[in-house]
Amino acid sequence: MITKKEVQHIAKLARISLSEKEIEKFSADLNKVLGYIEVLKSVDTEGVEPLAQVTGLENVFRDDRAHPSDVTEAIIKNAPDQRGRFIRVKGVFE
Repeated sequence: MITKKEVQHIAKLARISLSEKEIEKFSADLNKVLGYIEVLKSVDTEGVEPLAQVTGLENVFRDDRAHPSDVTEAIIKNAPDQRGRFIRVKGVFE
């Protein structure tokens, strides 16, 4: 069972402030979640294969290939201040 003190400690670690009403709500919500986890622990999973994902799909991403792109001139042209092929910016150090 999650106590109000534990919720306050978690909030302190997360650097958030909670009202007394929020502490009570989160305490109740977390206790419901932990109760559900206890129910899941009691489920008989004997003979059930471990599962990482349900679709069976693998490597569904596109090929990671470089595509030629010539946007340098357009970028430099749109910069508010440029010199040659370089974009001028304000100095960072004094």
